[in-house]
Amino acid sequence: MKKISILIFTLLIQISGKSQTSQDQALLSKEDFSFLKEMTKDVVERSRVYPNQVVSKEFGANTSGGVLIKPGGSEAYPSFWMRDYAMSIESGFIPVKEQKHMLKLTASRQCDQTWISDGGSMIPIGAIPDHIRIDDSKPIYFPGTYDYKGQGNKKWGMMPPYCDQYFFVDMAYFYTKNSSSTQLLTEKINGITLIDRLELAYRTPPTKQDGVLVYVTDDFRGVDYGFRDAISITGELCLTSILKYRASLELAELFDLMKNSDKAAIYRKNAKRLKEEIPQHFSDSRGMLVASTMKSKQVDVWSTAMATYYGILEGEQILNASRTLTAAYKKGILAKAGNIRHIFVGEDFSEKSAWEKSLVQKGDYQNGGYWGTPTGWVCYTMAKTDPAAAKQLAKEYIDNLRAGDFRKGGTFGEPWECYNNEAPQNSIYMTTVTSPYIVFKK
Repeated sequence: MKKISILIFTLLIQISGKSQTSQDQALLSKEDFSFLKEMTKDVVERSRVYPNQVVSKEFGANTSGGVLIKPGGSEAYPSFWMRDYAMSIESGFIPVKEQKHMLKLTASRQCDQTWISDGGSMIPIGAIPDHIRIDDSKPIYFPGTYDYKGQGNKKWGMMPPYCDQYFFVDMAYFYTKNSSSTQLLTEKINGITLIDRLELAYRTPPTKQDGVLVYVTDDFRGVDYGFRDAISITGELCLTSILKYRASLELAELFDLMKNSDKAAIYRKNAKRLKEEIPQHFSDSRGMLVASTMKSKQVDVWSTAMATYYGILEGEQILNASRTLTAAYKKGILAKAGNIRHIFVGEDFSEKSAWEKSLVQKGDYQNGGYWGTPTGWVCYTMAKTDPAAAKQLAKEYIDNLRAGDFRKGGTFGEPWECYNNEAPQNSIYMTTVTSPYIVFKK
């Protein structure tokens, strides 16, 4: 009996130790994590558009036949953006039924015939819309407009954004995992099976001949990532290639579930090449990744942190990136109130612009504004070498959300989309909380 008691006591000590270690490693306190969880849940709910619901005086009711989720709970962005939705699925606050509806709607609006807009831009076969209108479900393939007829011009790129094809794969992957069924993958949507549509989307963004990294020139420029669609970035594209890496692994797993080992092997091979080539093509001497190899070839905080979080960077690469981000944070050139800049302060392209070419003025929006969306990835990366600094950044992020919590009413608007020079913009913005929450809960 005594030996049993000692054994039980030892096990309790071990369990307690593991629990304590886990708590020590957490980037947020239990209280702060609980706050973020509840706020995230409430923001996702505010972002829902139910059937026949009207969310903007400029548009009619949701006639899609199911729930749609727009980028936030304010009147801004009154359409279904696949990107913001896909980045929020892992939060756990979007039921399988809603996932299925939005996945099938997106698949049904994939471009099945290459066409050229009145503005001269091309929509290639396989392209996924940038967003879908709520009132009539028409696909809008380019940023900056809700006009189906008038969409597409050089201002926003000669091709649609390249990130959305890979977010489409994310949507199908998480639906399949969450529904525990591959049935939808073999269902035909407008005459083409979903799995075939996923492969078509995956192959749509261009590469160099025999290349694997996403590559564009000015003549074929498309937005690399929707959270900087006002920025011109060309050459091999870092962040889009990171998304392609993730989609490669997801497609490999989907084909495993479908018992197609040959296809799974192809996508794992692509993932391996991308993991090798991303650091080779984009790393700078400090361990950071640059955004591209041509226009706007600048050190990119978002790409670096995302590549770390998705497991592309390894070993000394991670440590160097972590040390650089931590040093920038401590110098005050990375973050403001827990929100993150795309480019370190002081490393802007010029006095007039943070990026080499932008549609918005310096200090605003994607050209020097501060965003909460990448905060989780940045904290995760910093924690590799300085957990205390990472926890401090996470705490600043939570404290800022608490202070401006939209649920207080009035002019309170947290989570804001971003902070500009003068004021924040677009209140109750979803990925400002869903993206960090997904990181912090892991």
